[in-house]
Amino acid sequence: MIETVRDVFVGLGSNLDHPARQIEAAFEFLQGIPDSELLFRSSLYRSEPLGGIEQPDFVNAVAAMSTTLTAHAFLEELQAIERIRGREDSHIRWGPRLLDLDLLLYGDLTIDEPSLSVPHPGIAARNFVLLPLREIAPEFEIPGLGRVQDIAVNEDEPRISRIA
Repeated sequence: MIETVRDVFVGLGSNLDHPARQIEAAFEFLQGIPDSELLFRSSLYRSEPLGGIEQPDFVNAVAAMSTTLTAHAFLEELQAIERIRGREDSHIRWGPRLLDLDLLLYGDLTIDEPSLSVPHPGIAARNFVLLPLREIAPEFEIPGLGRVQDIAVNEDEPRISRIA
């Protein structure tokens, strides 16, 4: 059986317990996902939280990886990393996060299921995803949206800056 290798992109975010360190540790864990390889990682970006909840700024980044895992198996690996790093389920949408790992893109596939949606919903409206994604994969075609570099980014809402 020939295994299909897919390019996948993972969004990383944290705003609790030394967020930049949380993101750096998450990059290390991503390298341990079976049948997968970390290809590129973006710089770190500090961004203002969405949703109007009073909380610290986030540190965000994007990882480019390749994998032969299915989308669901890859998502399970991301969720396992979140749990290992101490993430607890929160019922607060857009609330504080110790670590948030989102499967943004899984190759050129579109998946719309209750447990998994790729491209990640709202990807085109989130500068904390688009700026790091543009840094490492400007030519990547997002299904239904076009090339990353051609998607407009509002760097003022919410406020964002590159930090490392």
